[in-house]
Order: sequence, then structure tokens, then C-alpha cells
Amino acid sequence: MQYSEQELEKLIREVVTNTLKQSTPASKHDDNKFSSSDGIFDNINDAIEAAFSAQIILQRDYSLEDRSRFIKAIKNFSLEEKTKLARMIVEETNLGNYEDKVLKHELAARTAGVEDLEQYVKTGDTGLALTEMAPFGVIGATTPVTNPTETIISNGIAMLAAGNTIVFNVHPSSKNVCAYAVSKINQAIQTVGGPKNLMTMVKVPTMETLESLAQHPKVNLLMGTGGPGLVRSLLKSGKKAIGAGAGNPPVIVDETAIIDKAAKDIITGNSFDNNIVCILEKEVFVIDKVANQLIQSMQSHGAFYLKSDQVEALMNLVLEKHHSDKPVGCSYRQSRYVTKKEWVGQDPYKYLDAIGISYKHKPKNLICETDKDHPFVQLELLMPILPIVRTTNLEQAITYAVEAEHNNKHTAMIHSQNIQNITKFAKAINTTIFVKNAPSLAGIGVNSEGIVSYSIAGPTGEGITTARTFTRKRHCVLVDGFRII
Repeated sequence: MQYSEQELEKLIREVVTNTLKQSTPASKHDDNKFSSSDGIFDNINDAIEAAFSAQIILQRDYSLEDRSRFIKAIKNFSLEEKTKLARMIVEETNLGNYEDKVLKHELAARTAGVEDLEQYVKTGDTGLALTEMAPFGVIGATTPVTNPTETIISNGIAMLAAGNTIVFNVHPSSKNVCAYAVSKINQAIQTVGGPKNLMTMVKVPTMETLESLAQHPKVNLLMGTGGPGLVRSLLKSGKKAIGAGAGNPPVIVDETAIIDKAAKDIITGNSFDNNIVCILEKEVFVIDKVANQLIQSMQSHGAFYLKSDQVEALMNLVLEKHHSDKPVGCSYRQSRYVTKKEWVGQDPYKYLDAIGISYKHKPKNLICETDKDHPFVQLELLMPILPIVRTTNLEQAITYAVEAEHNNKHTAMIHSQNIQNITKFAKAINTTIFVKNAPSLAGIGVNSEGIVSYSIAGPTGEGITTARTFTRKRHCVLVDGFRII
């Protein structure tokens, strides 16, 4: 068969094109596959306008029962796609571990919806007064890279239950999996008869889009979940802002504790999702009398004990000198050191491999003994590394723990059978979440009666955020309403 020169050129182009398509793998999470029809917008202002219009429709045309139906659809999505979401997060962020992320999506699906809303009615001879929980309108929200889609699901449920719509400016390092979640949630809501764009987000989030979100006149409330710099930025907006910031949760173990259970609980908390969650145990203060027993029990529950020279090698691996006068990372406190981002949330054995330490079994976490001023104690590492500090008595343990928590008002734990010791620590630390004789995860509803939430508003004082957190109190008064004229 004879080909003309033009036909040969065309054929060659087609062959080359097909070869490139086969040899170049398609992106696992292509930005371009999401569009405004899914709630994903190129421009932040368009995302806000869409959410504003959706909120008007939600208030005008849909009831509390409808909201419950939409929330059920979100919960079903979280449960049905928990494995895919967990895998996508690990692939995109390279943080934490797959198994615990599956559990986190199961937990997010337990977030309370409209049942959390309460109305207060007062009646008398002159009529009645009703205090309703009304929506703010459009909420501008951020999400952390440590809990990206979990926060979208959990906060989305609570905010929507209160009658709001949400515009997300997500962490850039998780934008693709977040876009997938927002698009699927919008589709799920529309499938059960709801309006579009109850949740929206900007496709490429930046500090500039965050600033636009914070200053837009149609955004009525800001919800910041992330590092202290982000929270401070939102608090300067002049609008009502709820800040869920950093933590550095300490745990105290006194001489009355059930030591083996305390060891198991602490390892469970510290090792969960490679310790990237702010609520988890970050440092231990133990009475010297039971310290050896606690350390031995921790090792029996899967912890790897580091010797002093190994601690120094690990410190050189995961930390670097900080020369600025300003605090950085997940800490309000100025420090001589800062964590290296590439080591945040990694599997414990990877640290051992990097510093040349052999091991028989992959450990659940790494434990070491330090003094109270060590950077491992004072920094929120977000790594499965647990420093242990010996103390002479409870008073010293409390003093050290309060100092290490840095007044974040986030989370603290204690293992003790002495109610006076528990009470003394609770009053001194005054955190939003205080867990007694259990892993930190009990504070957000894991194997406990705790409230499920992924935003712990310590800086602004709202505490564990729920649907009622995202409401305005509307006071309605009817006078002589029952008089027949």
C-alpha cells in the first residue's frame, strides 16, 4: 500500500501520540476532572457566590428533616468510600497510615447532625419566647493536611445540620483528595433530592484565596482548623472566627495507675496514624517510682526503646536548627529547633532504618527518656516518637505538663486511681479535652462516650465543635399571641 507524504506524516503523529499516552501514566488525581457542577471552582469568589445562593435555597425550600436526609447521604459516602479515601490521602500527602485513616472516616460518619440542635421555649401569661438555633449563612473553612477529608465530612455534617453552606480552602497538599470528597458529597446530596453547592471549594487553594475567603462580605463565619499561623490570620479578619489550633498533649502517670493498662493506652494513642493528629499523646511525665515498670510495659506493647546516643541521632534526623525569632510549625512557642517536614507522620521503622538501628519486628512507636526541656518534649513533633520524663512527685509532673502544653488548651491525659490527683491536674491544665485512664482517642468518641469532632477550638474557647457551635441564637418573642380579638 502506497502512502502520500501527508498521510505518512499523519500516521507518524498518531503513532507517536498513542505511544506517549501508553508510556505516560495518567495522573491518579487529575485536577481538571472536577468542575463547578461538582462544587469545585477555579475562582474563590465563584465558589462563595455558589454557596451563598445554595444557602438561600436551603433555608427557603428545605426542612430539618431534609437536612437529616442530606447528612445521612454524607455519612453513607464516608463509610462506603472510607478505604478509597484513606488510600488517596496516603498517596497524596505521604502522612500517616492507611488502616488508621479508614477508622478516622468511620469515626467522622458518627458526627452528630440536627439532633445536636436544641430550642429553648419560655411561656407565661403574656405569651412566649423562643430561642432558636439559626444558621450563620456561608461558612469559610480550612482543613488540615493531617485530617483532610475527615474534617470536610465531620465539619460538613455539623455545619450543614445548622443550616449553613460551606466554602473550603483546603490545605494545598491534599487538594485533590479534598476535591474528590467535595464533589462526591455534592453528588450524594443531589441524589437524595438536595440542592447543589451546599459545599464548595476552590480548585487551587493558596494564601491569596484564603485571604479572599476571609474578607468576602457574603462569608459570615470563619472556621480555621490548622496551624497557629492560619488561625491567627483568620482571627484578624474582623469577623467571628472559630479557631482549632495546635496542641502538644501531655500525659501523666502517677504511682497509683494500673501501669500495664496505662502503657497500652499511651502506645495506642501515640502510634495512631503515626501521631499526626493533634489530640494524641505527645509526651509522658511519670513518677520515678513506677517509671521503669511503665517503660518495660510499653516495650511489651510494641514500643522500641532508644538509648541516649540513638536519641541524639534521631534528633539530628528529624529536627533542624531554627534561626528566626518567630514561632513556626504547629507551635506558638519560639524554639531553637523545628521539625523537618519530610519526617512528619512517617512509619516508626523508617526512622530506625535512617539512623542504622536494627530491629526484629516493626515497632508501633519509638520511646526514649529525656529531660523536660528536650525539643522532643517541647515541640509538637507529629511523629510516632514519645519522650518520657521522670518526675519526683505529682506536683512536679503537673508543673512540667502545663509548661509542655504551652497554654494551647487542647488535650491532656492522666492515668491514676487517685481522684484528688486527677482533679488537681484537670484544674491546673484546663484543656478542652481531658481524658482519664484511657487513650487520648477516647476524647473524640473512640470506644467512649466522647463527642466526635475533628475541630477542637481551644484558642477561641468553643471547645469541641458540633452543629450548635455553627449557629446564631435567634430570640423570638410573641406577646398576647393567644388573645382572640
